[in-house]
Amino acid sequence: MGKRQTDEQMSLSQETAASEGGCRTREVPPELRVYGLLCMVLGVYTLFAVVMFAGLVTWALQTDPSMIIVGTDPTLPVILLAISYVFTVVNGVALIAFGHSLRKSMRRNAALWSYALIASSIAQIVLRLMTQGVDVSLVPDFIQLFIVIAISVTVDPSLIKERRFRRKMENLETWQRAEAGLLGRDFEGKGYIELNFFNLFWVFVVCCVLGLIIETVYHFAVVVPGEIQDRAGLLFGPFSPIYGFGAVLMTVALNRFYKANPVIIFVVSAVIGGLFEAATALFMEMGFGAVAWDYSGSTIFGLFPDPIAALFGGRTSALFMCMWGALGFVWIKFCLPWMLKLINLIPWRARYAVTALCAALMLVNGIMTLEALDCWFERLSGIEQTTPVEEFFATNYDNAYMEHRFESMTITPNDSARIDTSGIEEVAAGASDAGSDTGSAVAAGAA
Repeated sequence: MGKRQTDEQMSLSQETAASEGGCRTREVPPELRVYGLLCMVLGVYTLFAVVMFAGLVTWALQTDPSMIIVGTDPTLPVILLAISYVFTVVNGVALIAFGHSLRKSMRRNAALWSYALIASSIAQIVLRLMTQGVDVSLVPDFIQLFIVIAISVTVDPSLIKERRFRRKMENLETWQRAEAGLLGRDFEGKGYIELNFFNLFWVFVVCCVLGLIIETVYHFAVVVPGEIQDRAGLLFGPFSPIYGFGAVLMTVALNRFYKANPVIIFVVSAVIGGLFEAATALFMEMGFGAVAWDYSGSTIFGLFPDPIAALFGGRTSALFMCMWGALGFVWIKFCLPWMLKLINLIPWRARYAVTALCAALMLVNGIMTLEALDCWFERLSGIEQTTPVEEFFATNYDNAYMEHRFESMTITPNDSARIDTSGIEEVAAGASDAGSDTGSAVAAGAA
């Protein structure tokens, strides 16, 4: 068996090496080249539209800032809007370069620019959620994100080579790892765990559940002794996604340092966890006016004010950064090996199908949670619920349901950074039909 495996591995390596050059020179399919042309046109249009709409925004800010600002602090919405324009410009440039690479069949360049587009698309989605909430303007960004992800894994020659190689090798190696209970371990020596989608997804899911348990027990034992509060962060299921995403970040950051000094692991975990907690709180507050935790007024042993809590506006604190540090140390040293054993209970022949199904369900859960929060925000803002989606959430997930589901969360619409561009569009429509079309295109999320 060992000799046959060795022969097959040598044969596959030779086959891969022989085909590698072909992957580099093989032309991109015609449909992708047409898509590349469309990307270039869209990139040019995006840059033009940003310039036009930025001019309208500047004029509106100078004339009457109340036309576009919703909230008590006009400074932050304007800053977020400016950052959004920066990413839109980056996206336009990347679209032009990406389309040009596809047109010229430069696979490696196309793959690299696709990664830039993925990053800028995610940034745009987050910024739009913070400034405009959940609406149709997100659709173009999500469509672009999915298309670019699909293209990035087809045009990159190294990924083509990897898929061909792994498809033929996995049956020779996977069963050995499964038998030994070592699926998921990094055998290249770069870290403890192999950082692939399968492992990181289950890290996310397991820690969503563990984090919710920790939150519930902590509230029951410390915050309000004897009270059981629903600390879930998603619309369905026992999940607290801040712990899931935090665990993924810590796993990626600490994977190569799992044998490092415990102090280093503690400090890195504390910094990552604290910054992520503060960023999440800022996103929820700016996007939905929602506050789920506030550490303002915290002190150090009751002696003096907590400088971390003061610096981050109560969105994290020294105590909770230390808790993140302790959780990170326990996670990377003790829980991660246990988790690998747990997820390896999934039969390896079915693990990818099961993971894909669960990932799709979690994605639906996340999208519905954001939509439910957005509709809750609009109802509290006095905005009429007219669309079928809004009516669905108003009927099935009304204010009483949301208050019960997210017991620790309060929404104050005036604390959000929502930007309403309808005033600009109305003024622009009266001045110029072309200007209105341009402003609407950018406001709708021109990629």
